[in-house]
Amino acid sequence: MPMVDIDWLKSHVAVPDDLTYEQLAQDLVKVGLEEEEIHRSDVTGPIVVGYVVDATPEPQKNGKTINWCHVDVGEQYNAVDEQGNKVPRGIVCGAPNMAAGEKVVVTLPGAVLPGDFKIEPRKTYGHISDGMCASERELGLGSDHNGIILLRKYGFTPEEYEAMQPGDDAMSLLHLNNPVLEINVTPDRGYALSYRGVAREYHHATGADYTDPVVELNGKLSARPDAAQAPIQVEIDDQAPIHGKPGCDRYYLRAVRGYKPGSPTPSWMRRRLNRAGMRSVSLPVDVANYVMLDLGQPLHTYDMDKLEGPMVIRRARVGERLTTLDGKERELNPEDMVITDSPEGKRGSRVLSIAGVMGGLYSEVTDQTHNILIEAAHFDTVTVARSARRHKLPTEASKRCERGVDWQMQPAAVQMVADLLAQYGSGQPDSVAVDINETQDPDPIDFPVGEVKRLVDLDTPAEQIANILTDVGCQVEPKGQGHLMVTPPSWRPDLTQPCDLVEEVARLVGYDQIPVSIPSPHVAGRVGLTGEQQRQRWVADTLAEYGLTEVLNYPFVGPADFKAFDYDLDEIEPVSVELANPMAADRPYLRRELLLPLANTAQRNIRRGNENVSIFEMGSVFKRDPKAPAIPALPGGQRPSDEQLRQLDAGLPEQKLHLAALLTGLAEHDGWLGDQRPVDWSDAVEAARRVMDRLGARYEFQQSEPSHVPSQWHPGRMAYVVLADGVRAGLVGELHPHVLQALDLPEHSSAFELDLDAIFASLDFKPLQAQAISTFPPVKQDLAFTVPDRVSAGQLQAVIEQAAGPMLENIELFDVFTGDQIGQGSKSLAFSVTFRAPDRTLTSEDSDLLRQAIVEASSSLGAQLRA
Repeated sequence: MPMVDIDWLKSHVAVPDDLTYEQLAQDLVKVGLEEEEIHRSDVTGPIVVGYVVDATPEPQKNGKTINWCHVDVGEQYNAVDEQGNKVPRGIVCGAPNMAAGEKVVVTLPGAVLPGDFKIEPRKTYGHISDGMCASERELGLGSDHNGIILLRKYGFTPEEYEAMQPGDDAMSLLHLNNPVLEINVTPDRGYALSYRGVAREYHHATGADYTDPVVELNGKLSARPDAAQAPIQVEIDDQAPIHGKPGCDRYYLRAVRGYKPGSPTPSWMRRRLNRAGMRSVSLPVDVANYVMLDLGQPLHTYDMDKLEGPMVIRRARVGERLTTLDGKERELNPEDMVITDSPEGKRGSRVLSIAGVMGGLYSEVTDQTHNILIEAAHFDTVTVARSARRHKLPTEASKRCERGVDWQMQPAAVQMVADLLAQYGSGQPDSVAVDINETQDPDPIDFPVGEVKRLVDLDTPAEQIANILTDVGCQVEPKGQGHLMVTPPSWRPDLTQPCDLVEEVARLVGYDQIPVSIPSPHVAGRVGLTGEQQRQRWVADTLAEYGLTEVLNYPFVGPADFKAFDYDLDEIEPVSVELANPMAADRPYLRRELLLPLANTAQRNIRRGNENVSIFEMGSVFKRDPKAPAIPALPGGQRPSDEQLRQLDAGLPEQKLHLAALLTGLAEHDGWLGDQRPVDWSDAVEAARRVMDRLGARYEFQQSEPSHVPSQWHPGRMAYVVLADGVRAGLVGELHPHVLQALDLPEHSSAFELDLDAIFASLDFKPLQAQAISTFPPVKQDLAFTVPDRVSAGQLQAVIEQAAGPMLENIELFDVFTGDQIGQGSKSLAFSVTFRAPDRTLTSEDSDLLRQAIVEASSSLGAQLRA
């Protein structure tokens, strides 16, 4: 986020002399630029100007040479000799550029530098060093640590340097004691990433006089566009525009000749760059960065003598590579827009930079450069944004280009760079420039002024609305019948619709002026949770009570996830929804199941030492139908027709609400004296059962033949959740060992995934008639049956319930047993049953009759009551 320095802000807008950073933050927040933080220096004094009286070199045994110096730091801070006279302080300095007669920055005992580095007198190299001569890095002003700050070479004018006296406050001189305001800029307001934009917003907030620097620069342009006389020819050749928009629609280039290499950056510019969070590199680079921060136009400088025309702005070719200024070699993508030149007559064969992102090492300006080409361009926002993310290069230039820069500002920005290089680097700007301008003015917006009242309930007169939009920079013309024709300014690409203009009016009138009204419950209709929302709460509460933790994952998956779950890529990818602009290149698809990202979350936790992971997620899954019709292009600014909406719905992927859980590690851990039990399939079954029972669903678990079990699941420890109407609503069980191995999950990790939409659709939430509570005592019995292996507990339970009739109050399976006592091909199922009559106490005869009825009915399944 940008840093705002009041001293710099004064260059463009009338700022009160007593303006504080707290007040500045309050003023800017009125117009939507929120305060992020007021940064205050962690450097404390005394830090003063010192004059080096003498510097005696002293070679040391370790091969290093130090200087024993006497430094005059003024009457107030000088040392006192034995006679009580003020004398220069003795300071040890190892910097190679220390010399007598220099004015330097001295940190005295009691000062504290960045990193809580406290300055104290200390004995070193046989002397008591009573202070320290500081470098840029030690003061937090930059990265230079090759020598101390010599104020003579720090960019001050001769008059400023002569005026400096020993003992002067160096913190004020270097602005070390000034805070700086960091603001938060929303992505649609890229113009506010510059002092030009922030000053304009301060004007809107306070009414202070504002001067647009671009208007002033346009008034003194000293170069005319003339491609024939330009130092190098330029061509734009975009054969693959994204969304039909060319990657570059304006390219401005101008030369500065005779630059004096090594020219120092003036101190005021170094200071401003440092306070903006940028380090000083060299005068050409510093000037380009300074103008970018000031006006908002990213710029790039080339060593003109290294280039061969013509320069071609085009899309990258497959296999091309570029070593960028950060020293990394990058493989380019055919979507990248690149700047190239033509060595040996091979048109556009050498890549110089990634447009709007970062330049290359080959053409950079060095300390040997004498002739400089200055580039300012207007690039497509989507192209730059994709390149920056693809190469993981979120540069200051890309942050501005991807938000949209002023497409009329390029000549003015280059003029400012040329002027600064001429003033501080002895350069001679060319009187001709290359200006390829294929930009198009925005279409006027038909703006009904009544939209302000309708959308934000502000009673703003039409005249005031017109004045506000004019002040923003729009061209406003009356159209009649309460309408205005509004043409947005070139620096506001975000203004495209009437609602955008309403937002501008509301912002500048003041959000605090929007009336607050609370809707009546009678107007709002039904309040509280809907039935589906309530059921979702029940589901989440049930699993949380069972000990699971709810998580929220990004819904993105990729080939690696499909491979881990043993999906055939040729089958799964065509039916998966692929994103046009994915957040991560390795996960370009929307999930078809919750378990895939849920497994990644479990894997991440286990790798970080959390071995007992029991998590669940409730969210949407997305299923694409390859045969679905194409989504129609809908008109803007008006409601689509019902037929268009039906076509839109038909083309959209199917989206369902699912619930999934994954359990690993220990299911029970009662401490060092207690029992421990690892998770198995029964824990996932129990969790799914609790959810289904909480919802009141009628269901059963059905196992399939091993050959019909999905390859992601263990063939003997998996079941389908089947609703009463036969619909399969989910799967539950243990994941297959090869899936667990691919994901590095523990053995026997288990899971379930349920289709909540299908389950909710099967539920009947009509009011139920509650039965009266019987006051008569219950009769409890345990019934154990021997049944064939093919008979499930659910089948036997259903027969018992039907045979017992209304006298059965409760039935619960409490034991399953197999062994030699039962015999091969059989198992024992034991149920605890409770009988109770509503109108009498059951007798032993009644119990025997119920028992007999159950035994006779269960015999149809081959069940026999065990003695």
